[in-house]
Amino acid sequence: MNRLITAWIFFVLAAAGCAAVKPDITGNVGQAQIRQIQTRHYQTQDQKMTLRSVIATLQDLGFVIDNAELDLGTVTAARHWGTPMRITVTVRQKDAEKTSVRANAHSGETRIDDPQTYQDFFVVLDKSMFLTLNQID
Repeated sequence: MNRLITAWIFFVLAAAGCAAVKPDITGNVGQAQIRQIQTRHYQTQDQKMTLRSVIATLQDLGFVIDNAELDLGTVTAARHWGTPMRITVTVRQKDAEKTSVRANAHSGETRIDDPQTYQDFFVVLDKSMFLTLNQID
């Protein structure tokens, strides 16, 4: 139980410790910075389990799954209420011990660069992954 509490605290602190992305001199956020806020790494080799967690997270956040390609590691979903949004999440095996998850959201034709949007998604996904990896129902 103590190990679960320690792991949970780690996830909460990791999510809270994300620094805000600042625009460059032109007022734009650089591609490398965007990629950094769109990506998280998880200590698992199980890509299909990670994809299932991504799908559950998107549904919990009110998205409707348009397409899920388990073999390709991609999920595309849309949300039509509030701020309409489309999101594509890609899950890739990073190395022998890590899986990388990258989310890419758009509202209409505009890419969403707001770090809070991605942080909100990853906070829910972190909880889902924690519960799944520790086999907690």
